[in-house]
Amino acid sequence: MITVGITGSIGCGKTYLANIIRSLGYGVYNPDKWVAGLYKKPQFLNIIAKNFPTSFENGVFNKRSLRNIVFNDKQQLNKLENLIHPFLKQKIKSIIHKFSSKSDIIFFDAALLLEKNWNIYCDYIIVADIDEETQKQRVMKRDNVTAADFYKIIKVQIPQSEKCEHADFIINTGLAENVIKTEIIRIIDWILNERNML
Repeated sequence: MITVGITGSIGCGKTYLANIIRSLGYGVYNPDKWVAGLYKKPQFLNIIAKNFPTSFENGVFNKRSLRNIVFNDKQQLNKLENLIHPFLKQKIKSIIHKFSSKSDIIFFDAALLLEKNWNIYCDYIIVADIDEETQKQRVMKRDNVTAADFYKIIKVQIPQSEKCEHADFIINTGLAENVIKTEIIRIIDWILNERNML
């Protein structure tokens, strides 16, 4: 089985690429959604309350408050990630094991693929790319944040240019959807044919 990581800095369109790949019938797994599920578990919220008490207002968890805490203090961000990422690492390994004999290829849609060294589980990496101004506007509109917030977020990620250096394939998400879809199909066909030749 082949594993392919889809990554790119926030707002660069990795989830957009993942949705196109999913529409083509391939399995795409998103660690961010696994994290969202964690925040719905009372036992995990208890851990957050102990480590980040100010992210709760009148006993109710406020994710925006937690975001403000961690993106303004790298030490706090590292503390949060140390709570989350062991779970994600184990989940990725279990998905690979589960589908190793059932699928020819699966995909992981992960913003922090390179930051957390999850690329060691991937045979190939696709990086979603876009110019920084478009990236900023996308994030500000989608997440209702300021330009200053945007720069705080990308500051804790590996620079987009460096992510592109790690890529086996780079896709410009500013192109028309039909062009992007054609490029994705070409890439998947190449990967599958390359593996069959080994």
